[in-house]
Amino acid sequence: MKNNFFYKSQFSNIYKKSSKLSEVTSQVLYGERFKILSKNKNWIKIKSSFDNYVGYIKNENYSNKHNPSHKVYNLKATIFSKPNKITKKFLPFGSKVSIIKKNKNFVEFENNKWLKKSDLKKINHKEKDFVKILKLFLKTKYIWGGKTYKGIDCSALLQLFYYYNMSFYPRDTKDQIKYTKKSTKRKIFKKGDIIFWKGHVAICIDSKKLIHAYGPEKKVLIMSITKTIERIKITANLTVKKISSIKY
Repeated sequence: MKNNFFYKSQFSNIYKKSSKLSEVTSQVLYGERFKILSKNKNWIKIKSSFDNYVGYIKNENYSNKHNPSHKVYNLKATIFSKPNKITKKFLPFGSKVSIIKKNKNFVEFENNKWLKKSDLKKINHKEKDFVKILKLFLKTKYIWGGKTYKGIDCSALLQLFYYYNMSFYPRDTKDQIKYTKKSTKRKIFKKGDIIFWKGHVAICIDSKKLIHAYGPEKKVLIMSITKTIERIKITANLTVKKISSIKY
């Protein structure tokens, strides 16, 4: 546990280089564990313990002590300065917290930072209904590298289901395609099918509809499977590369 640290603010962008002008490649959530590969006064280069993702975050808001007991099961959990005293801050879905004090309907996870009990599940809780998790993000803005209520990309939408359930899954679509078991291309789809294109991924919620964070529409939405395949072929000249199944 010597080189294990935990992010202790709402969330942070992960940058490709040690500059805020650099490309945002992903995000780190509250309570997420990482290793420090290198550091200077302003930046640390980190490697996520969940998916081995490497990038840069500001050299702040982390600790080597964190023993999470619960996790956020809501798109965004409001932070309260005391029970019933609301703030304008939130913890994103999947954040991992440690409870230090309990109230009737609230729990304190840091000094003067409280959450509603109803926004949390125990750390070992597993959600087999992937549709329930993915639908939390409906209408969330599409943002490259995002994985929170403020914005999310297509591969993060899929990965967060696995992250919540503590099961490894790669961050980027190019790695997700390689990681998933190959299956034959087909015209008949079923619930749980993962459809991959070059640089894009969507998940079938039944035999006719899929959900995805779709750049051209700038949000997470549910669309027809066949019409989406046709639209991506026409607008981006991309065909389906692989079909796999979500494990749950």
